[in-house]
Amino acid sequence: MSPVRTSWRVVLVHTITFKQARQWVPVVLGIGALRGFTDGPWAVVAIAAGITVVSLATAVLAWWRFSYADGDTSVVVTRGLLSRSVRTVPLDRVRGVEVEAPLLHRLLGLVRVRVDAAAGAVQGADEELVVDGLPRAEADRLRAHLLARRTAPAADAPDLPAGPVEQELFRFDNRWLLYAPLVGSYLAVPLAAVGALFRLADELPRRWRPDLGRPDLTDTAVVAVAVAAVVLVLLVGSVVGSAVVNWRFRLTRRGGSLVAVRGLLTRRHTELEVDRIRGCAVTEGLGMRWVRAARATALVTGLGDAARRGQLLPLGPREQAWAVTGLLVEDPGPLRPHPPAARRRRLVRACAPGAVLLVAGAVLTATVGWWWLLPAGAVLAGLGVPLGLGRYAALGHVAGARSFSLRSGWLVREQVVLQRRAVVGWQVQQSFFQRRQGVATVVAAVGAGAGGYRALDIGAADAAPFAEAASGPWAATLTG
Repeated sequence: MSPVRTSWRVVLVHTITFKQARQWVPVVLGIGALRGFTDGPWAVVAIAAGITVVSLATAVLAWWRFSYADGDTSVVVTRGLLSRSVRTVPLDRVRGVEVEAPLLHRLLGLVRVRVDAAAGAVQGADEELVVDGLPRAEADRLRAHLLARRTAPAADAPDLPAGPVEQELFRFDNRWLLYAPLVGSYLAVPLAAVGALFRLADELPRRWRPDLGRPDLTDTAVVAVAVAAVVLVLLVGSVVGSAVVNWRFRLTRRGGSLVAVRGLLTRRHTELEVDRIRGCAVTEGLGMRWVRAARATALVTGLGDAARRGQLLPLGPREQAWAVTGLLVEDPGPLRPHPPAARRRRLVRACAPGAVLLVAGAVLTATVGWWWLLPAGAVLAGLGVPLGLGRYAALGHVAGARSFSLRSGWLVREQVVLQRRAVVGWQVQQSFFQRRQGVATVVAAVGAGAGGYRALDIGAADAAPFAEAASGPWAATLTG
């Protein structure tokens, strides 16, 4: 197929968003600041017009020098003006396709296609191809073509329920947005927005800044109103941020793929090949555990930005997270507890800071009279007991017939359920103290998700049997 260009309307998108000209904006503003805005508002208008012209020119050049071609065996993307780049990716290396429709793109009838290429030799964002500015029909054709090459499913691949060509598996309930204030990533959204507003206000000329006066921080009513306002901003901002990202989330099965659709301003269609899924992770933060909420994420080989694109349930009840996980990987059974030595190690680590402070307090009380360190150390050591027990309760592992599971974490508890075929290697780690107490850390190396998952402080004698049961007889070499 001969190379083709994207729609010319993408030039308008890149001009308005300053996509290619963003690197010039600080330079122009710096020159304006050095020269001084002596001409008043007309100087600002002139700078804005100049930046817009530069943005239009660079957008036209970038569109003119960009082309793509999708053949029977590969996709080729060519870009660059002075430095030309030609990227070729075989179709059998394509791991997933995401179709994005930001608000401005939707107004102009365009979408952006992101292709997870699993290139291997490149890292980070270069692992994906981006074709920006396609009409919806062309994007759907390209997506279908890129994912047309299917491999035969493995023996322990997930068996999705039989049904029509497209079957809805899960739909997000908008009431679950109320869980958002319990998730740290969503709480960061209003904080980032407020920080950006303060930075913007700091850049404005002094005469344009609002005069809020100096609040009386000794007045209890003023402090109470400020605290209430901060809490309200955090609560409302986190819910709004979650809605913007996850609005009308829907998970469907389409042939051999899972398709997740989400977003309020930017609609994203992420398609994952089922045969590339190696397992799932169910994550529960400390606040989420109080209300029995969780998130479910698919662990997919070669998937870039897996934390977002692999989400099967962005936020919802724990039962729903495990129901979605059960569709993709077999439940290996209840977790096995770790030996008592693992509990002792967590109790010692959790109580050690308090014990050190307690000893230091006893010494300083006798020498300089700092008696207040004694109760502080005692309280800190006492709080270490439930902390250590909580960390121990989070541990667990089990191996089933077609899958195995590992769990760890306290502030953020994560349980992964992996297929046996996911494992590409094992590693057993033992520190000096672990050897003394007869425990070990077993790491399952996989080609998906975080790349490796640990069973912390399992019995040293159980390491090799667990690895063999979780992956196959070849792992018995760990006994050597």
